[in-house]
Amino acid sequence: MSERRRYDASGRERQAALTRRHIATTAVEQFVAQGYATTTVASVAKAAGVSAQTVYNGFGTKSALLKEGYDVLMAGDGDAVPLVDRPEVRALYADPDPVAFLHGYARLGRSLLDRLGPLAMQIAAGALAGDPDLVELRATTDRERLVGTGMVVGRLVELGALSPALDADAARDRLWTLNSVEVWHLLTATRGWTGEQYEEWIGDAMCSSVVRAVLLR
Repeated sequence: MSERRRYDASGRERQAALTRRHIATTAVEQFVAQGYATTTVASVAKAAGVSAQTVYNGFGTKSALLKEGYDVLMAGDGDAVPLVDRPEVRALYADPDPVAFLHGYARLGRSLLDRLGPLAMQIAAGALAGDPDLVELRATTDRERLVGTGMVVGRLVELGALSPALDADAARDRLWTLNSVEVWHLLTATRGWTGEQYEEWIGDAMCSSVVRAVLLR
């Protein structure tokens, strides 16, 4: 293959990736503004400036489009590096102070919810209403979050910081609940807390819930 053809192919691939991301972010805007049930592939296509067939060819189903939009917000950028392998997350897990570690985890959680919280609430509401697509997606995202929370607890165990009153599963479930989108929504949207207030409280609540009391003095 000539250099020109390789260049053209890579250029087309980059453009296709940009178009795909644009469609996914446009879909997120519509899902948040209108709700999942009301949003159609046709309305997403129109807003994104592409044909409905382009959306179907790229994603297959509306639920797949929703999941990709969720993943785009989770990443926060176009970088293909998994969240756990990013420098800021590696630095977080390298912190030997369990209190600082959990407050750093609270900061990371807040940044994620600032991006994807409104969409996650749409998913939660739709799942509660019994929409089969959203029931499945909510179950998937809950499992993914549970795995991530388990890694956090694993680090606390490594540091010898876990409360002796808890086993790893109980500690994981406590942190998983505290970091839920429902808690975030209640405090920020319903009660009007700032992001900073939410982050500080979540960090303190996680520490008092799972860390050895002697380390909190």
